[in-house]
This record gives sequence, C-alpha cells and structure tokens, in this order.
Amino acid sequence: MQTVLLVAHLIIALALIAVVLLQRSEGGALGIGGGGGGGSLFSARGVGNTLTRTTAILAVAFFITSIGLTLLSTRTGGGSLFNNPSTQQNQTAPGDSSLPQLPPAGQNQNQQGGGTGGGGTGQPQVPVSQ
Repeated sequence: MQTVLLVAHLIIALALIAVVLLQRSEGGALGIGGGGGGGSLFSARGVGNTLTRTTAILAVAFFITSIGLTLLSTRTGGGSLFNNPSTQQNQTAPGDSSLPQLPPAGQNQNQQGGGTGGGGTGQPQVPVSQ
C-alpha cells in the first residue's frame, strides 16, 4: 500500500510541476503555454482557468498523499532518526584506541628515521640542494 501511494505521490508531483510550467506568468515571458490563437480549442482565458483549476486539484491531491504517506509510515513502525539515540558499530574500551599514538615529547626524531644530522634537536630534517 505504501509503495502504491508513493508512486501516485511522485506522479502527482511531476504532473504538478508540468502544469505550473505550462501556466503563463504575470509578465508573459516565462510561461511555456502560448497565447490564444484563432484555431485553438480554448480561448486564452479558458486555458488559464483550466490550468488554475488543474493546479489546485493536483495541489490538494499532493497534500492528501503526503499526509497519507506520513500516517502509513508512523503506523508501520517507521519513525524518525531522531527518536532513537545513535549507536556505534565499533565500540572499543576507553583506553584501547585504534588510532596511531604520538611518541612522547622528549623522544629523539632520529630514532624514527628522521635522517642524519640535526643533532637530535627535534627539528624536521630538510634536504638542502647545492
């Protein structure tokens, strides 16, 4: 039932977008719908009234399907992500971290492959090209 209502909701949303784009704007520059030609089925006023009514009907149908989807999701045990506290997948002990640890502050950089020279001052070794 929820899938059928969702598909109907999407079709109504696409139809609503199409009908809104077909309407003539106030300035007349952005509307896709053309003017009232002599051989058209509706007059310019008739097309405007029809599109306005169609927009209103589709808007009501859109709101009804939105409310219906909301009611279905709450009754089927859906709910919000904010209702349940987040749980971590990989829970570790407070002292056991999988992140790499920094060496103590007094340890020499040369012991970790810092290069030759520098006298163990803790400064990074920068090669000098001559």
